[in-house]
Amino acid sequence: MIAAKAEEYAFGGLVAAVGVFTLVDATTIAGRDDNVVGPRAFPYAVGILLVVTGIAAIIATARGKLGQAEDAEDVDENVRTDWLTVAKLVAVLIVHLVLIDVVGWPVAAALLFFGAAWTLGATWWRALPIAVVLALLVQVVFAYGLGLSLPAGIFEGVPFLDG
Repeated sequence: MIAAKAEEYAFGGLVAAVGVFTLVDATTIAGRDDNVVGPRAFPYAVGILLVVTGIAAIIATARGKLGQAEDAEDVDENVRTDWLTVAKLVAVLIVHLVLIDVVGWPVAAALLFFGAAWTLGATWWRALPIAVVLALLVQVVFAYGLGLSLPAGIFEGVPFLDG
């Protein structure tokens, strides 16, 4: 019981800390100073919700309202974690983070989406075109739908990809 309580306090604190980080980091986003909703609005909203949720979880834990343990009806507790798959997913994420500034969002995201899908068992010839389309779609939505530019990288100067 005490361990469960400590874990719930830690969870609430972690959620609140991520919210504070989000709020502080959102101040570094360049935006307009007029009354138009800019690119900082969403991170501010998410940060505030995270802080409020984290504090609410801490208060609920202090009042004795602990989460109920699940019966794990669809989870086989005898199956061990596949650490190789976890390592592959972490590697794909690290490659993505390194490549964003080098080759741009579309290529890095396509590799991320493809790598994750392939690692989790998708066939490569299905995963690759879907990953490319998804990455390009996100680039276009951010550039034209939201007015935010993701690094275009090797697509610098391509009208619909370079916001």
